[in-house]
Amino acid sequence: MNDVAPLPPITGSVSLAVPVEHAFAVFTGDINTWWPHQFHIGAADIAEVILEPRVGGRWYERGVDDSECDWGRVLVWEPPHRIVFTWQINGTWQYDPDPTKASEIEARFRSDGDHQSIVDVEHRLFERLDGGDAIRGAINGGGGWALLLEGYATSVKDHA
Repeated sequence: MNDVAPLPPITGSVSLAVPVEHAFAVFTGDINTWWPHQFHIGAADIAEVILEPRVGGRWYERGVDDSECDWGRVLVWEPPHRIVFTWQINGTWQYDPDPTKASEIEARFRSDGDHQSIVDVEHRLFERLDGGDAIRGAINGGGGWALLLEGYATSVKDHA
């Protein structure tokens, strides 16, 4: 572990008019429908984004040419309430296979009444990444998780 000062996490939250189970299912199982495809690190354009539903599962992009490019791994899988996965993309927008150099994304899903849920996301530990300040700045400058969650909320409505 390095002795770099912690960088603030990026957070986001969204309220949804669906049960927690549905919110979790779309976030994890339908990530391809809401993750912006222009954000890819592989050589080819993205055909789909995949998050494998288990601890140790891969989070990756599949290109239109069938190539695959890893983004991270699932660390915690607790449907329908919580998922934690790594972001192993460094400051030069390349995959880093070293999990000790990964930031983490945690999503928590909680009920807010009948057929209502709240999803809270925290992207943290940017200081672990080589070039983590640059990655954090790029994500925040692009609207951060607030913008990503807008796309997610639209996808949830489309899958209701």
